[in-house]
Amino acid sequence: MSQADMLENALQELAELANAADEVAAWPESSWQVLARSGALRWCIPVQYGGLGWSGVELLAHYERLASACLTTCFILSQRDAAVRRLVASRHSDLCAELLPALARAEKFTTVGLSQLTTSRQFGGPALTARLTDDGLVFNGMMPWVTGALAADYFITGAATDDGQQVLAVLPRVLDGVHVEPALPLMALQGSITAQVRCNDALVDRHWLLAGPAPQVMGSGKGGTGGLETSCLALGLAGAAIDYVHAESQKRPEYKVVGARLEQARQRLRQEMHHLAEAGATSETAATLRARANTLVLRATQTALTVSKGTGFLRTHPAQRWARQALFFLVWSCPRPTAEATLAYLTPPEGCEPGFAQ
Repeated sequence: MSQADMLENALQELAELANAADEVAAWPESSWQVLARSGALRWCIPVQYGGLGWSGVELLAHYERLASACLTTCFILSQRDAAVRRLVASRHSDLCAELLPALARAEKFTTVGLSQLTTSRQFGGPALTARLTDDGLVFNGMMPWVTGALAADYFITGAATDDGQQVLAVLPRVLDGVHVEPALPLMALQGSITAQVRCNDALVDRHWLLAGPAPQVMGSGKGGTGGLETSCLALGLAGAAIDYVHAESQKRPEYKVVGARLEQARQRLRQEMHHLAEAGATSETAATLRARANTLVLRATQTALTVSKGTGFLRTHPAQRWARQALFFLVWSCPRPTAEATLAYLTPPEGCEPGFAQ
């Protein structure tokens, strides 16, 4: 069976499992195994470590299709892949050789715990600190938002040092002093088992240090949060709702115009996202694209719920799941520029209501 055929079969299976993956606060093992068989766990891992080495438009196109089938599973993959990108960008060949082949074979799972350096707990003292010693780094505090935490073997995390700098490191879960709390009670994507992870004098050998100490360690290398991948997942979820509206319009022609407007917005957003992937996105252009993706996913999912009528309000119907999941993009990896751009789209001046085609 070809790679394309395996992916098509996987997408169908994931769509059938999507409601369960969203509703139950437990690791979606069936969905993850489908993903592994499809080859998706190898997408972004370099070829020399057993992966396919995909990046740019090719990777975004596959994320979009996967998010359309099951956002929960794609979200988990996106956080694992963010960890992979941090490992690769570190240029620590020994750690890459140690960790990446096992990740490509689905023998290990890693995720990121970096929101304390970017969007979470930005007021007051650092949420997670690291003290440098002769033996390594001693971590204390908390990672407030870690997707797949209960299934992780390793965390890619960042912490503040005593002198105001930052470090980026691999944190093995088996270390003494590392405690994963129960999954947070999310309104959607419960299968992501997102949880807080606490560190109490967790000693990390310098072997695991990826970057720093440096003033802004997240600015080194690639793989920062809130980039095009986040917008791509929003576009994928919006696409599921848009495809549903298209299908319903075949039976009810009064929805054809609405479906066409949404489709136009999807195509424009996809084209711009792929252009930025090829040409390079600044923080400003990425924030603007993200705001448009947020707006589209909210409109598309609520349109699908409206078209589905009362049936869509049942827990068994995907429209209710899409509508709940769309709200996640208002809070996921949403730094101030993205939040401000999103609010500008959601609250236009009177008489300047933005159209679907924007």
